Amino acid sequence: MDVRRRSEEAVYSSKVFAADEKPLKPHKQQQEEDNTLLIDASDALPLPLYFTNGLFFTMFFSVMYFLLSRWREKIRNSTPLHVVTLSELGAIVSLIASVIYLLGFFGIGFVQTFVARGNNDSWDVEDENDEQFILEEDSRRGPCAAATTLGCAVPTPPAKHIAPIVPQQPAVSIAEKPAPLVTPAASEEDEEIIKSVVQGKIPSYSLESKLGDCKRAASIRKEVLQRITGKSLEGLPLDGFNYESILGQCCEMPIGYVQIPVGIAGPLLLNGREYSVPMATTEGCLVASTNRGCKAIYASGGATSILLRDGMTRAPCVRFGTAKRAAELKFFVEDPINFETLANVFNQSSRFARLQRIQCAIAGKNLYMRFVCSTGDAMGMNMVSKGVQNVLDYLQNEYTDMDVIGISANFCSDKKPAAVNWIEGRGKSVVCEAIITEEVVKKVLKTEVAALVELNMLKNLTGSALAGALGGFNAHASNIVSAVYIATGQDPAQNIESSHCITMMEAVNDGKDLHISVTMPSIEVGTVGGGTQLASQSACLNLLGVKGANREAPGSNARLLATIVAGSVLAGELSLMSAISTGQLVNSHMKYNRSTKDVTKASS
Repeated sequence: MDVRRRSEEAVYSSKVFAADEKPLKPHKQQQEEDNTLLIDASDALPLPLYFTNGLFFTMFFSVMYFLLSRWREKIRNSTPLHVVTLSELGAIVSLIASVIYLLGFFGIGFVQTFVARGNNDSWDVEDENDEQFILEEDSRRGPCAAATTLGCAVPTPPAKHIAPIVPQQPAVSIAEKPAPLVTPAASEEDEEIIKSVVQGKIPSYSLESKLGDCKRAASIRKEVLQRITGKSLEGLPLDGFNYESILGQCCEMPIGYVQIPVGIAGPLLLNGREYSVPMATTEGCLVASTNRGCKAIYASGGATSILLRDGMTRAPCVRFGTAKRAAELKFFVEDPINFETLANVFNQSSRFARLQRIQCAIAGKNLYMRFVCSTGDAMGMNMVSKGVQNVLDYLQNEYTDMDVIGISANFCSDKKPAAVNWIEGRGKSVVCEAIITEEVVKKVLKTEVAALVELNMLKNLTGSALAGALGGFNAHASNIVSAVYIATGQDPAQNIESSHCITMMEAVNDGKDLHISVTMPSIEVGTVGGGTQLASQSACLNLLGVKGANREAPGSNARLLATIVAGSVLAGELSLMSAISTGQLVNSHMKYNRSTKDVTKASS
C-alpha cells in the first residue's frame, strides 16, 4: 500500500478553539502567503539561471583540469607541490568561488523544495481506509498525536513557518545481533549441552573428551555455532565422515567436512608403468587438459622420471655473544669427524631419519644451520624437527653460551617461495622428460613443434624472467600439484615450494619431434602420516599403488609418488601450452568451464 501524508484540512476542520485563540486560515490561503516568503534559487542572479549554471560548471572543470595538469608536471619535474605560481593561485581562487556557488545553488534549491513540500496542502492516499490508517498511525505516535485527530486544541504554528508533520519512526539498532538459528537437538541431553556451550560453561574444544563420541561432538558444535552467529550451516555435510580418524592428528573442533570432486587423468605412462592420477579440484578443464597431455605422452611411448635428491630440511637459529663464537660453531659442525657424531645423535630420534648434511649461514652473531635428512615414506617435517632438537640439546652441553632462538628460522624454508629451495632442493628433487612425436603434436595437441618451442621460450622463460619469478618458469605446475596433493592427503600449503618448476622444450630429430622436460627441485610428499590415513585420501594413494609405508624399501613409496607428481605436471604443461599456442585456451574454458545448466531445475 502506497501511503502518503494525509490532508491537514481534516485535522484543522475538527479543531475546537479556545476563547483567546484565533482560527487558522484556510490551508490554501496560508500556503499562498507563505509562498511569497520563499526565495527562488535564481532570484539573486544577474543572468539567466541556465547561463549562470553553465558558466560556473565550465569554470569548475576547466580550473580542475588546469590544476591537475600543473601538479602532474610538478611530479614529473620533482617540483614541490606547495610552490604555487600566480596563475595557479588564481585558478585556486576561481575553483573555490565555483564550489561556493554550486554549494549555494544546490543548498537553496534543497531548502526551497523542503519548505514547499511542507506547505503542500495534501498528499494522495492510495487506500480506501485512509481514516483508519490515520487513527492507527496517530495511536502509535502517542496520546497528543491522537488528540489532534479527535479535535483537541493544537497550538497555532508560528507565522511564516509551517513545520511538516513527520511521523515518529521506531528506533533501529545499527549493530543488531542476528536472531539465533535453532535446530531441535537429538535429545534433551544434547540440548542441555548445547545451551551450556553457548553460555560458555563448557569449552567447545573439550566436547570430544567429555562426550567420548567425535561425531556427536561435531554435531553439537555445529549447532552451537549456528545459534551464536545466526548463520545457517545447512549446506555443510556432517554425516558420512569418520571424525575419530582426525582426532589429534588432522583437524581440531570439526563441524563437518567440505566436498571436493575428484577426477581421473590418465593413463599416465611413466617409466614403463601406467598410472591413473586422481586430481581433486573445482577448476573446470584442469582434469581434461591433464588427461589430454597424458594421452599425448602415452601415444609417444611414455615419459621418464628420475629422482635427483631426497632430503627434508629444518633450519634453527642460535645466537652467541660474538660473531667469532658463531663462526666457531659453524666450523665445528662442518668438520667431517664432528658431523658423524651429530649424525648419530640425530638418527636416534627415529628409525627412518638419517642426517645427510648440515648447511650453515651466519648473520652477525647469529648462526643458521640447515639440517637435511631422509625421512622414509613420511613427508618428514615432524621427524626432522625431532632430530634437530636432539642435536641442539647436545650442542648446548658443549656450547653453554649458545642461545637457541627458534627451531625453525625460515632458512629451511617451509611453505614460502625461497631461492634456497630452488637451488638446493627440499623434499624430493625430480626431473621428468618425454619426446612427443610430430604426428602426436599435430593430431592430439593440434599444434606445431616450432610453435610450442617458441611459446615456451617467450612465455615460460623470458616472460617469467621479466616478472622476476622465483621457481615459476612454467605454465601452471601449481594447478596439477595442488589437485594431486589434495586428493592424496598432502599438505596443500606446501604447494608453494613443491610447484617450483622449470619447463623446457626443444625440437629434436631434425626438428620434427618435441623434447619436453620439467625439473622440480622441491616436491614435498609422503604416503604415511597427516591426511594420508583418511579414507578418501588413502583410497587415492591405493589407486596409485603407493599407499602406506614400504616395508621392503622404506621411502620408495614417497619417492614414487613424487615422480608421479612430476609426470602429471609434464602432461599438464604439454596440454596447456598447446592450447595457448593454437589460441584455444579461452574457447575451451568457455565450452567446458562455463555451466549452462539450470541449477534450480537440477536441484528440484
